[in-house]
Amino acid sequence: MTDQAVKAAAPEIGRARLRKEDARLITGQTNWTDNIQVAGLLHLAVLRSPMAHARITRVDVSPALERPGVIAAFAGGDLAEGLGSLPCAWPVTEDIVLPDHPPIAVDEVRHAGDPVAVVVARDRYAAADALEAIEVDYDPLPPVLDLEAALADDAPLVHSDKGTNRCYTWPLATGESFESVRQRAEVTLRRRYHQQRLIPNAMEPRAVVVTPIAASGEYTVHSATQIPHILRIMLATVTGIPEHKLRVIAPDVGGGFGSKLQVYGEEAIALAVARKLGRPVKWTESRSEGYLATHHGRGMIQDIEVAATREGRLLGLKVDLIADMGAYLMLVTPGIPILGAFMYPAIYKMDAYEFTCTGVFTTRTPTDAYRGAGRPEATFAIERIMDDLAAELGLDPVELRRRNWIRHEEFPYTTIAGLTYDSGNYEAATDRALALFGYDELRAEQHERNERGDTVRLGIGVSTFTEMCGLAPSRVLRDLRYGAGGWEAASIRMLPTGKVEVVTGTSPHGQGHETCWSQIAADVLGVPFDDVEVVHGDTRSSPQGMDTYGSRSLAVGGEAVHRAAVKVVDKARKVAAHLLEASEQDLEFTDGVFAVKGSPEARRTIQEIAFEAFTSHDLPDGVEPSINAETVVDPENFSYPHGTHLCAVEVDTETGKTKIRSYVCVDDVGHVVNPMIVEGQVHGGLAQGIAQALYEEAVYDDEGNLVSGTMADYLVPSAADLPDFVTDRTETPAASNAMGVKGVGEAGTIASTPAVVNAVVDALRPLGVTDVRMPCSPHRVWQAVRDAGRAGAGAEAGAEAGGTGPARSGQSGPAARSGDLGQYGEEGSG
Repeated sequence: MTDQAVKAAAPEIGRARLRKEDARLITGQTNWTDNIQVAGLLHLAVLRSPMAHARITRVDVSPALERPGVIAAFAGGDLAEGLGSLPCAWPVTEDIVLPDHPPIAVDEVRHAGDPVAVVVARDRYAAADALEAIEVDYDPLPPVLDLEAALADDAPLVHSDKGTNRCYTWPLATGESFESVRQRAEVTLRRRYHQQRLIPNAMEPRAVVVTPIAASGEYTVHSATQIPHILRIMLATVTGIPEHKLRVIAPDVGGGFGSKLQVYGEEAIALAVARKLGRPVKWTESRSEGYLATHHGRGMIQDIEVAATREGRLLGLKVDLIADMGAYLMLVTPGIPILGAFMYPAIYKMDAYEFTCTGVFTTRTPTDAYRGAGRPEATFAIERIMDDLAAELGLDPVELRRRNWIRHEEFPYTTIAGLTYDSGNYEAATDRALALFGYDELRAEQHERNERGDTVRLGIGVSTFTEMCGLAPSRVLRDLRYGAGGWEAASIRMLPTGKVEVVTGTSPHGQGHETCWSQIAADVLGVPFDDVEVVHGDTRSSPQGMDTYGSRSLAVGGEAVHRAAVKVVDKARKVAAHLLEASEQDLEFTDGVFAVKGSPEARRTIQEIAFEAFTSHDLPDGVEPSINAETVVDPENFSYPHGTHLCAVEVDTETGKTKIRSYVCVDDVGHVVNPMIVEGQVHGGLAQGIAQALYEEAVYDDEGNLVSGTMADYLVPSAADLPDFVTDRTETPAASNAMGVKGVGEAGTIASTPAVVNAVVDALRPLGVTDVRMPCSPHRVWQAVRDAGRAGAGAEAGAEAGGTGPARSGQSGPAARSGDLGQYGEEGSG
């Protein structure tokens, strides 16, 4: 056996390797979009509307042209001829309202931050300074902020030409009618939950550099994007530049969380300006600019009703959503709530399910995908109401879940929402989590502290979840009216020297694809890990791909790498059989070596086969001189990771301060390629989910101004604000792909938010609190305790006077929402 084969003998799959890309990333030996310098580069700055809604009556850019270093300045009308509407790729219903979305406003602005003019200068500071010289006159229009009021007949309109603020209504009903199960239910609960708007905070701001090549009419676009392949197609559509004349490159990208799953106006504007001037152009957003102009996440009112028996068996679930689209429909804005539509039933069995989502236009920054994209919202609602139902029935919240979840022996299982879960073991994950958490001991401590009447209360939150990820079978996306497929491409190039290039259509932004894809290829091919290089993010060197989002990279993109590598081995087998004068059936392939069964001395490494194919001196007749291979994978199903998350909090009822005392999660993500990367993904996801529960909120004032528009006002937690996490895994392989893998990138975010909020409410439930609006800031917690105390005092007074007092929480009427401070709260974002 050769030295290379010996080195490859230790399996790579399952090995906790350090990420090979990290050395260059953390030492600055890399290529972020903002680092790119080309000859003659100009810098672009964008003037943004300070108003949420107004007609533009005049724009005069001429004063900016007098500023030092300024090369050009353009109003919206100056660029309109070469720019079409920004795309929406997910028109979820036939009658959806699809307003035009100009990359730069011409006649009307519809949210604070809408672009109205641009300046081009020799450096970014001159461009930014010249913005203040541009003169714009606005005729104010009423803002549209309240989601329910926006649907009224007399509401002011975001898009007056459309005659409505209703974007669409999307229904789903399966199983029995919900009305029928409501009639036979012994218990019904109705709750209203609010998903506050969140602002993505990737480490790297958005940036774009456009370089024109005048002689050929070509343009190279570098963008800090998650979707170089999709961006190329869409920019061709928006600008009219032929697709084959566009090259899009996503270099190293510093985070995205869905915020870079987008075709942004600034990318189209930069391309239009570069075309107009014939010069390279760069734009990089500031952090505060990104708060206004990068799309937001979440933003939803959830009305939930559940019907059950007194023993705790779920009978049905009814969900009515009002989802904030913001001012425009961006790439997949309408479809984000629809992704969640299939996950509200979660891991539970029931007889009836009804879902309706109404999308609503408002004069706020558009919403779109944010880590989890629809599934965190669904998981939050079902897990919150399961805790409320447990309290109503006097059951332990874990026991209620056990009585309703799909059991291990029932897989594969088709849910009431129509999804087929291929594998899972909720019992194993939950039992392991309970043991690590010390659940019974914490419950005993909680009881003792409640009996003493401690001012600092202990709360325990439970979240048992699953999610649909690995987007997705193309025919399913067709049925959902999505504008593209869910396939993914990969190719393997065996170089003559025995080294390997993996070309992938997924485009990483921090997930460690280069490491994991190298491990997959090294294992299948039997070559050393360090001999594999991964090529990605450039539509010229990696021409096919559907990019990165929805925890699809490993389950779809990694599967494509695996299948391409298997094809390489199959092609190499033909050459090896010829060289070894044996039949293909008589060859064994182990650790990168083809050997004839029973003749160990008759052997060739796959690297030797690659060189023989390159020379092509002695190949079988009809065999091409290459063992390279490519494949395109269309997934058979979504993947369904699951897990159990448990959170213990201590809540000071006098100050409202919440402290996470312990957090345990046991996730099942199928077979694990790299445990270290999985651990990192889980930790990052937990941080973002906890941030929604306790810290983050995009807050607007009554005029539609974003008042949480900087990091001084929008509370992003640091490591010091987060607890130590105890994480573990169980493993039930996915049945829908050869590697048995499931997604992990969004799991922590999806599961952690309800676990934390359930813990906060659990701590305060003995005091009469049934809900705390997110984020559960000290003020909101304090207010919820005070409101519950006043309600309790009022009930006692009513009873003494012979009155009935308020209805008991958990009956069929809507529950009182403790701590509801209005649509966006009074204390800002925490």
